[in-house]
Amino acid sequence: MTTLFDLGETNSHSDPVFVYTDGACSGNPGPGGWAWAVAPDGVPSGAGRDAATTNQRMEINAVLEALRTLGVAPPGATPPPIVVVSDSTYVVNCFRDRWWMRWQANGWRNSKKQPVANVDLWRPLVELVGQLDVTFKWVKGHSGDRMNDLVDRLAVAAVTAG
Repeated sequence: MTTLFDLGETNSHSDPVFVYTDGACSGNPGPGGWAWAVAPDGVPSGAGRDAATTNQRMEINAVLEALRTLGVAPPGATPPPIVVVSDSTYVVNCFRDRWWMRWQANGWRNSKKQPVANVDLWRPLVELVGQLDVTFKWVKGHSGDRMNDLVDRLAVAAVTAG
């Protein structure tokens, strides 16, 4: 798997890396796919699938897998700031509005005192975001954004890959 450091990216600058993420599902639940790609050229990128999942899980997993890859730095190097661009309000609002802080404080229960959905993905994602310099930006899906359209195509293709 290609990382930013394989492409010569280092911590010698503070320019953020923009990574676009998306999830897709055929049925909800059903088979799903996730994808991420770094702007402006879509490299590096990653994609994967799950035979039985939901669209929300794929949206979260896309971000988690992107950060797991992009947040790895060689000894002595620091990953650059990362801007996650997603069309998922579920993911973006979780960090923008700090839902995760309330969930943690309430023992990973939501405002209705029910267990937080997808906690098995949220916990490692929250931990990883806490270790890296990550911000989140929302983009309207299916609106002609070239990179959002790319990760959408990759995620949809991953649904049937296998």
